[in-house]
Amino acid sequence: MKRSAGYLGIVLGVALVVAARVLDSLTSPALTVDGVSMEFLAVKSLTAVGVAAVFYGLYVLVYSLVAGEATSKRRRHNARNVLRLVFGVATVVSFFGILTEQWIGLLFSFGVIGVAVTFALQQPLFSLIGWFYIMLKRPYQVGDRVAIEGSKGDVVDVDFFVTTLWEMNGELVTTNQPSGRIITLPNSVVLSSHVYNYSWEGFPYVWNELAIQVAYETDLAFASETMRGVADDYLGAKMRERVGEYRDRLAETPVELEVNDGPSVNVVQKESWVELRLRYLVHPRRGQRVRNDLYREILDAFNDHPERVKFPVGRSR
Repeated sequence: MKRSAGYLGIVLGVALVVAARVLDSLTSPALTVDGVSMEFLAVKSLTAVGVAAVFYGLYVLVYSLVAGEATSKRRRHNARNVLRLVFGVATVVSFFGILTEQWIGLLFSFGVIGVAVTFALQQPLFSLIGWFYIMLKRPYQVGDRVAIEGSKGDVVDVDFFVTTLWEMNGELVTTNQPSGRIITLPNSVVLSSHVYNYSWEGFPYVWNELAIQVAYETDLAFASETMRGVADDYLGAKMRERVGEYRDRLAETPVELEVNDGPSVNVVQKESWVELRLRYLVHPRRGQRVRNDLYREILDAFNDHPERVKFPVGRSR
């Protein structure tokens, strides 16, 4: 938003309020319709519109200031929603206060109405409480990849009542690819459901596994070392840096875990074959691409040594 629009809104609002005061000071006879003074209605309308314009101008100026200081789209999105709520409530209260001139009674009425709304609109109210929870605790933000109540996707919007996801996987596609569909969830779900965040701001990486099945005749030590070597060459020093960040995060908690500096391979015995599971750290949005590249390079390396790596053939798999 441009600050010029904010200044224009304030100037226009002040001009309307001044015009209303001037009109109110006129001593000419007032035209009435059904006992209601048209002059009274005009004064109240000009004042209300003027106050709304001033609040809009202030909103634009404050948002422009906050957006200029924000370091990411997430913070600008959160600031926009918070400011909309604050200035929206202030505008509505001021609007009714100007019309009724009963500020104390108005606030009391809002309290009574609030109690009635609590019973009549429980779900929207819980969603609004969920929005406050999301803003304060930040289980997820715009741009995060999350899974909530069986839905998985990238968060594209969080407003007062709903969270919008750009769906990943789902019924149409697999392998962590976008489906093109939009999922809308009420914010109240964060109060009663598990939220899985794959790319939270504190540590936007996840551990992935790539499983390859080999025969029992395989040289397991050679195969495991080959997989580690391919992954280490591909991921390079970036994974070691991420592991360092991971350890720093663990150090802030009472949890003690042994974390390898590079990729590792776990061996799992199956009924008719052996499964080698390569474990590595990756950004969730690049997970499938990295998996595909590693799979191709590992298979090429295995095929270069057919005497040492055997694949299950002719067995029930």
